[in-house]
Amino acid sequence: MTPGTSDARTSRPTLAVVGATGAVGTVLLRILSQRADIWGEIRLVASPRSAGRKLAVRGTETEVLALSEDVFDGIDIALFDVPDEIAAHWAPVAAARGAVVVDNSGAFRMDPDVPLVVPEVNPHAVHARPRGIVANPNCTTLSMIVALGALHASYGLRELVVSSYQAVSGAGRAGVETLRQQMALVAGTELGTHPGDVRRAVGDNTGPFPEPVALNVVPWAGTACEGGWSSEEMKVRDESRKILGLPKLPVAVTCVRVPVVTTHSLTVHARFQDEVTVHGAREVLATAPGVVLFDNPEAGEFPTPADVVGTDPTWVGRVRRALDDPTALELFVCGDNLRKGAALNAAQIAELVAAERV
Repeated sequence: MTPGTSDARTSRPTLAVVGATGAVGTVLLRILSQRADIWGEIRLVASPRSAGRKLAVRGTETEVLALSEDVFDGIDIALFDVPDEIAAHWAPVAAARGAVVVDNSGAFRMDPDVPLVVPEVNPHAVHARPRGIVANPNCTTLSMIVALGALHASYGLRELVVSSYQAVSGAGRAGVETLRQQMALVAGTELGTHPGDVRRAVGDNTGPFPEPVALNVVPWAGTACEGGWSSEEMKVRDESRKILGLPKLPVAVTCVRVPVVTTHSLTVHARFQDEVTVHGAREVLATAPGVVLFDNPEAGEFPTPADVVGTDPTWVGRVRRALDDPTALELFVCGDNLRKGAALNAAQIAELVAAERV
């Protein structure tokens, strides 16, 4: 061992990953192994049924510990990727033990004492955290907000209309398993040509979705809210307002589930304070951190989930000025909902907090 290596490592911030065995937790461990090595101990935490498993992080096999109060002793930053009810209970416990919590659930996103942070858009917000908790936005919001944040900084956003095309992995492993099972049932058939034939073939095997998702699109994601809106739609509206600091921003959203495993896509109609040009918008997007402009439709170049999956940036294409409004732009955006849409953004927030120690 190089002299001083041990001291250098122990002086680095310690990190706990809570929910390390889940779908996003698995991606997070991969991301931690790919990014700069700023961490000392990385402690893996999950439910008691997963305790004792060993997972690799930064090339080291690490045993998973059962979630308990004591597991946060000596931890500087705790990344949570667990269901809302578990986060609501355990995140304050971790904060009380001295850890800064970065939470990927929906439990704290709209809490006025919890910042909702996207490092490319509002990194300053991470420093004001009276509860010791920082919230990570929903994956659908994150799939578009980096690009929108850059355009807002240049032009001043005043209205937003979006439709999402959400991958089944947004519903967790059950969503992915459901799609793959349904695809096996419909593959090689003539299904999808008569009313109800896909539904009859799938039967009750709709998993977390209200309708078959194979050979189909489902105009619903989340749970029911007042007025016919879904919880996913309300998240996009409320979170965009909070991240951009526009509490009265008019937002209309329709969320649709599509037969894609991973990577959310959205069509975006964004109205700004003044007239915009495609050339100016392209310049903004081409130089924005965390954004890739991929926009040459004549050559068949625009983002699709099949190309974007497994990558970190928000990809933007089909940039057009609205036909009837010189202040509005039309965009198509794609973002991997497990990477930037969840794990990567959380890791970036943790790095911002860790930088405070320097």
